[in-house]
Amino acid sequence: MDDDAFDRALIAAGFAQAAELGWRRVTIPAAARAAGLPLARARARFPGRATLLLRFGRIADQAALAELATDGTVRDRLFDLIMRRIDVLQAHRAGVLALLRALPCEPPTAVLLACATRRSLRWLGQAAGVELRGLRGELKLRGLEAVWLWTLRAWQRDDSADLSATMAALDQALARAEQAARWLHARPAPGDQSEPPSEPPPEPPPGPTPEPPPQADPSPENPMA
Repeated sequence: MDDDAFDRALIAAGFAQAAELGWRRVTIPAAARAAGLPLARARARFPGRATLLLRFGRIADQAALAELATDGTVRDRLFDLIMRRIDVLQAHRAGVLALLRALPCEPPTAVLLACATRRSLRWLGQAAGVELRGLRGELKLRGLEAVWLWTLRAWQRDDSADLSATMAALDQALARAEQAARWLHARPAPGDQSEPPSEPPPEPPPGPTPEPPPQADPSPENPMA
């Protein structure tokens, strides 16, 4: 068994254990025994549960990026990438939901996941063609985080087989992010002393609002780019 197959087997066993017993009772040795994996190798590759979560996130990113479309708009590509990542969570739904329920009682794990998710969204955003350098890029990344959180919360409540409610929530979040980007294009660039538009900005993306929405250079074809 190569390393990738080993990791996937142990991660699956870990989330199965979480679904049955709760995330706080997951241990790497128990997951390895349940999956019939050598404990010595499990110890070498998974020093703790944090490694399990980080490798699971990497697998989700790889699945999202595996067949990236080269056509369509930035919004279309972001939709596809985020839903591909959600599909990986869906494969371990019960265990992932157990993890999410445990986060309020495990601040270190919550911080770890927040940092890892931020790195993942930077990968996905850049893969979709979103410019994420500089101050404007930082604001765009925070907007992507808001889109992800809104979509994840919809997924938690979505018990449909086709995840239709999750897809609808993601589409809505991306649409509102796109509206915010269009408004920002009309604002003066940093250092420009001209008066800003008098009209108020459109409603920001749903979910937790991460400071001001991202700014971007004008792009008539893809305002989120």
